[in-house]
Amino acid sequence: MIPDFLKKFESDLQKYQREFIKITAKPRKERPLEDNLNIKASKFLGVPFFPKYLEYPKDKNGCPMIMVAQINFEEVPKLEHFPENGILQLFLSPTDWYEEDAEVIYHSKEVLTKEPIDDFSFLTVKDYEEIPIDLLHQLSFKKCIDKGGSEDSQFDYLFDGHDYWDFTEQLTEEQETEFSEYFDATGHKIGGYAEFTQSDPRDYDSKSKNDIHILQIDTDEHIMFGDSGIGHIFISKENLIKKDFSKAYFYWDCC
Repeated sequence: MIPDFLKKFESDLQKYQREFIKITAKPRKERPLEDNLNIKASKFLGVPFFPKYLEYPKDKNGCPMIMVAQINFEEVPKLEHFPENGILQLFLSPTDWYEEDAEVIYHSKEVLTKEPIDDFSFLTVKDYEEIPIDLLHQLSFKKCIDKGGSEDSQFDYLFDGHDYWDFTEQLTEEQETEFSEYFDATGHKIGGYAEFTQSDPRDYDSKSKNDIHILQIDTDEHIMFGDSGIGHIFISKENLIKKDFSKAYFYWDCC
């Protein structure tokens, strides 16, 4: 429910609302390479689906990358412009992920019928030591509504001519708490508004200012990008509609 002191802005703010998918990430006891989940299941870490006929992704040093996120869209509630099937994956370098040495890969429904790799002996436990996710996680999904975000450059609403942060300076401590909770963009999610510990990279590049937020992996008990950081995938609307994830990009920041 919208706080009373925001009621006069309610009709305008409704235009800024966005559907997103909340991700609940449940840690599991198995080691990533002993994953008991289905090879095509949505997960953080674990054994990925990857067809044998394609070259497995390697980082800039030629080392096999680690799959840190796998989203099977058949398990995800429908979002406008997003795929209804196929699998999206985020791979990170085992040693240089902090330099954004990453690869985003999408496997279409047709590709998912191909024979997958069943031997991952080229990966070792040591390869996971520096990865920002500590444990295998099983994922579940729920469609929700985002109202806005304090750091997302696409939430540009002006409250009586004041931007988000200038407006908070006029609020009482109690109102400021309600305000930040109402426009909360944190957590693991697909779509919606993005949360940042620093600032939105799209705000500094006119070519990417309208890019869509695909995936957010937030800090929690077993996940941390740097110092309480957050990882993201972005893509242009045009390429999202075309399912051309070769143009998607990874970004992260931390405190």
